Amino acid sequence: MASELLDEGAARALAEGRHGDPFAVLGPHRVKGGTLITVFLPGADRIWVRTASREAEATPYPGVPGLFTYLQPRRAAYRLRAEGSGLTWEFEDPFRFGPVLGEMDEYLLGEGTHRRLWQVLGAHCITHEGAAGVHFAVWAPNAERVSVVGNFNIWDGRRHPMRRRGPTGVWEIFVPGLAEGEVYKYEIRGPQGELLPLKADPVGFGSEHPPANASVVRRIGGSFADDDWMQTRAARNGVGAPISVYEVHLGSWKRAPGDRMLSYIELAEQLVGYAVEMGFTHLELLPVSEFPFDGSWGYQPIGLFAPTIRHGTPSEFRAFVDAAHRAGLGVILDWVPGHFPTDQHGLGHFDGTALYEHADPKEGFHQDWNTLIYNYGRREVKNYLVSNALYWLEEYHVDGLRVDAVASMLYRDYSRRSGEWVPNRDGGRENYEAIAMLQAMNVTTYGECPGILTAAEESTSFPGVSRAVDTGGLGFGFKWNMGWMNDTLAYMSRDPIHRRWHHNQMTFGLMYAWSENFILPISHDEVVHGKGSMLGKMPGDRDRKFANLRAFYGFMWAHPGKKLLFMGQEFAQDREWNYRQSLDWHQVDNPAHAGVQRLVRDLNRLYREIPALHVNDCRPEGFEWLEANDAEASVYAFLRKGVAGDPMVAAVVNMTPVERRWRVGLPAAGAWREVLNTDAELYGGANRGNLGGIEAEPVPHQGQGHSAIVTLPPLSALYFMQGRP
Repeated sequence: MASELLDEGAARALAEGRHGDPFAVLGPHRVKGGTLITVFLPGADRIWVRTASREAEATPYPGVPGLFTYLQPRRAAYRLRAEGSGLTWEFEDPFRFGPVLGEMDEYLLGEGTHRRLWQVLGAHCITHEGAAGVHFAVWAPNAERVSVVGNFNIWDGRRHPMRRRGPTGVWEIFVPGLAEGEVYKYEIRGPQGELLPLKADPVGFGSEHPPANASVVRRIGGSFADDDWMQTRAARNGVGAPISVYEVHLGSWKRAPGDRMLSYIELAEQLVGYAVEMGFTHLELLPVSEFPFDGSWGYQPIGLFAPTIRHGTPSEFRAFVDAAHRAGLGVILDWVPGHFPTDQHGLGHFDGTALYEHADPKEGFHQDWNTLIYNYGRREVKNYLVSNALYWLEEYHVDGLRVDAVASMLYRDYSRRSGEWVPNRDGGRENYEAIAMLQAMNVTTYGECPGILTAAEESTSFPGVSRAVDTGGLGFGFKWNMGWMNDTLAYMSRDPIHRRWHHNQMTFGLMYAWSENFILPISHDEVVHGKGSMLGKMPGDRDRKFANLRAFYGFMWAHPGKKLLFMGQEFAQDREWNYRQSLDWHQVDNPAHAGVQRLVRDLNRLYREIPALHVNDCRPEGFEWLEANDAEASVYAFLRKGVAGDPMVAAVVNMTPVERRWRVGLPAAGAWREVLNTDAELYGGANRGNLGGIEAEPVPHQGQGHSAIVTLPPLSALYFMQGRP
């Protein structure tokens, strides 16, 4: 009998879901006398094996319900027909199909050097050996058994146990008959034989809508129509380009009727159109990788390869990026390799061991955020993260990545007291493994995707963040200037009568402005957790609050460095940001708010159009102080310069509520026109200033050969450019 050819121990292990090598037993196997076909289908009372020429009933295995064997005289393609619970159905035997992963894939996976991990792991709709279905593959090296489960198999881990791919730690299975939209997880039996909580796919492309958290089989479809953008984006993303970033939380930028979040398709029209109208050059999206808790804003991601379903499918997200590019707008994603949440369906203790994280909580647990820390020194984990960065750039044509919380990655003692951290091999605090991962990410992404940019949110003075890896740097294109942000906002929050004592808070940033390629960020972090809105930070009555904010934006756009504003700041939203609801768009109907919005739009236009304001954002030859020390008057004046032949811009900023007649030094004779005045009536001001422009006299002043008397309105920023109005 065929059943006698099957080992009883193996039969019982299959039935109990603890067999570690199911493909060695199930499916067709050559034996003496023919091919033994073994089928395990709990709930089936009878099984038939059907070939092109005949149908024969399989033999139930004694004492193991659902297990059947059939000795096929000669090997032939077959299908299975089952009967049970009054139903009859026909299906392909998943255990008759050979492996999908090739030898080169296996080699690169084992070595931890597979740059495009998403092409081999995860769930892929394919046709394999003539049958359409889904190929599943997951890394779980210490598991005793891994199964894919879902509605298609009643979430029963005994039905689709996977094939272990040798020493790689990868398990795979092709399940015929499945298609896009199938919901699934992995059932993993740990190294001690324990069943773990069901796990979402670490490389899954889709997820259920939270709070449900299973993975969903998704294709990434849709073609791009952004050739023009892709061919020119290197110039748009370079250190000499005008880069003005609009940072957005997609869930609360604007809501649809019924308080529904906008879809990627709706955002492609409404958000993209608005950002272009406002003159921003790039969108920066708070994390879109799937995350379980709305209140984390995406900063505790679990599905690193899945655009959040809150706004649509991967194909729709791709269409959103394509729409931005066709409108001339870059897209930067917030990327979070610094930590991940402890939710049971996530990466934590994934195969019954500390796989993605460190086992020692001194290295593997963030006390501040109650999250886990990646084991950057493990080659497979490093490969997972670097590959994920590349995934967003290649599959969605994303233009850049802003890396969150870099300081927490660079230092082993980050936010830890003595005795709570593990020194590096040299006894120091630097996290060599995290540094190596970030360097590898930058080398890989810049090498594989020319024209992209990366930016680091790094809050310390770690050297060389935006310097080349081969010179010892981290390799980022840009670094957020957190010091500048903290200093200037502290200054602006002071009553103008006290500003003279803190004058250097606005000038200190120029002491180190060229040490990195800086972005000046006024981000979401400045308008949450009780910090209030940008308008709320400003001192004085309501009119002075608006004047202060306009003057600050004027100072910021003239200051060296790329620009970044969080949504709502461009129209001076009154209240603190709340991720649960839309921005207060009704405030734009108020003239004061509309004035700030017009100012930001014009600042972006001038920044793009005038080379002196952006070409040398990151180089000292683009800046010269005219007056940095007039603390008594709280006035700042400086020159911005482009390349030879570009008209220079003189910026003068008055941070007191007092109108002044003030002499400013100028490098050239003749007319200088006032190209910006934040006190203009158009922006909500009183229209005081120098509407006819100024004339430089041959009176040396402030180290320049010429000068002019200018009118400085209260709390204002003015730009003067060579040439007549």
